[in-house]
Amino acid sequence: MNEMLSLHDIQQAARRIAPHVSRTPLLGSEALNTKYSAELAYKAENLQRIGAFKARGGVNAVFALDDAAAAKGVATHSSGNHGAALARAAKLRGIPAYIVVPQGANPVKRANIARFGAEIIECEPTMAGREQALEDLVARTGATVVHPYADTRVMAGQGTVALEVLEEFPDPDIVLVPLGGGGLISGCATVLKSLAPGTRVIGIEPDGAADALASFKAGEVIPVDSPDTIADGLRATVGEPNLAVIRERVDDIVTVSDVDIVRAMHELMPALGCLLEPSAVLGHAAIMTGAVDVKNHRVAVILTGGNVDLAAMPGA
Repeated sequence: MNEMLSLHDIQQAARRIAPHVSRTPLLGSEALNTKYSAELAYKAENLQRIGAFKARGGVNAVFALDDAAAAKGVATHSSGNHGAALARAAKLRGIPAYIVVPQGANPVKRANIARFGAEIIECEPTMAGREQALEDLVARTGATVVHPYADTRVMAGQGTVALEVLEEFPDPDIVLVPLGGGGLISGCATVLKSLAPGTRVIGIEPDGAADALASFKAGEVIPVDSPDTIADGLRATVGEPNLAVIRERVDDIVTVSDVDIVRAMHELMPALGCLLEPSAVLGHAAIMTGAVDVKNHRVAVILTGGNVDLAAMPGA
């Protein structure tokens, strides 16, 4: 499932997932518009089912399976939101879900996986540990692997975010997308470059996990050995199929620090009146720091999720 993603894939995904996901609102703040001299529209995927955009990709992947494959269940490794998305989608279809979760994962996100009845398998908190545990699991169960981001079905589901943005906020000048493994930005960039080709698509990464920026420049995946960021949803290494889409369809990648991510949370949550996890606010952090110049522009900012462990936040 690693062929280059198309707009048709995403339009099909939108029809497939419509009964099972929420159409999330675009939020705005006159105060923020005035402060940054821009028209800012925040896509609130923190209000999505399971509290994150990954509900979309999970549902699309599960409901795209034929009955024979589905009967054996689905499996993945995940630090949280993708695992919950896949577990929920599997429950909707009435099939098993097996989720490999690294030790020390965000407890709020782990609980979210568990509440949908998935079987959780703990592993060492390394990518090698995740992959080995998943390989052993698939050998035992025969389940279909649904990768968290390097899967066209998942990317297509995530891209439906951008379809909804364009319906309410046509032809934005800039769209800011948090960037981890690359599933969301791959889908969004595919939509935007097809339907709003004048829009600049910019990925935002944490300084401590800036593998996609290095990979974007090098033309090949350059992993960060020990990603270190408060944005736990963005510690993944960018996928190879995702990088291919990003290099073709994304205009730029910039980075922000953990300090700026926390500052962005403090400014954005009261301004919009909602709870946001660190990974969700990178677009706003880029606006705050000037990493992206938004003055006099119409800007859509993707807010990816709201599953924050408040006890782990600085100052808690």
